[in-house]
Amino acid sequence: MTLVSAPELVDLLDSDRRVVVLDVRWSLAEPDGRAAFAAGHVPGAVYVDLESELSDHGVSGRGRHPLPGGADLQAAVRRWGMNDGDTVVVYDDWNRAGSARAWWVLRAAGLGDVRILDGGWPAWLAADGGTEIGETAAVAEGTATVRFDDLHAGALPTLTADAAAALARDGVLLDARAPERFRGEVEPVDAVAGHIPGAVNLPSVAVLRADGTFADAPQLKALFAEAGVDGAATVGAYCGSGVTASVVAVAAAQAGVNLAVFPGSWSQWSSDPSNPVETGDGSD
Repeated sequence: MTLVSAPELVDLLDSDRRVVVLDVRWSLAEPDGRAAFAAGHVPGAVYVDLESELSDHGVSGRGRHPLPGGADLQAAVRRWGMNDGDTVVVYDDWNRAGSARAWWVLRAAGLGDVRILDGGWPAWLAADGGTEIGETAAVAEGTATVRFDDLHAGALPTLTADAAAALARDGVLLDARAPERFRGEVEPVDAVAGHIPGAVNLPSVAVLRADGTFADAPQLKALFAEAGVDGAATVGAYCGSGVTASVVAVAAAQAGVNLAVFPGSWSQWSSDPSNPVETGDGSD
């Protein structure tokens, strides 16, 4: 199970099951979500900083949000109070980006029961499950085990830059950024505009309904088919720095599509001047 609705989360929190709720509010415009967390969050939730806990900026050459190492991630999940076997629910308040990144990182680390609150914080407010203001009380140190020191070789498939290029040439590589960034018309973050030659644009927001919930499986399968995904072959996805590509990875899991993420994404690809760049809509 990948998604959980807000009413289902209410029931989970009222049950005897151990549930750890992680608040991963992050956006390009406001990467630090602590103020939003303090203004209101799911009761008992723990704030998770995507920049420092779900990324390792000490790593060079792997883009703007390099994956964290296993030892650092294990220290973080224990700090959040996680034990092996816990049900973990992650949520955010912006296009499922923060929660999808957390889901992907934790699943790649080998942690099993990780779910995304479908619709995020707005869905929780609509369900009237209660709101806690301020800081969450300190939680007991957990004992969860991260099984992989290198998440690039973890429980979920990843792509190197070379493998992404090969997939764009011989298979399907999806670019999860906004269409104008894909076409190279604007580039608000990275030094070079454009996309990996041969990639196909599937914006991460396209897999979401207007209310921020994920489209249902048949709709997602149709979206992937329109992007050229056919059969059981592995496809790839990237974005600006490996965050919103995780949203497409969640959609792929819902649709039964085998998808590997290029964690370094465009920020890694475009930082190497020897890598070719394509602009336009890719139809030529």
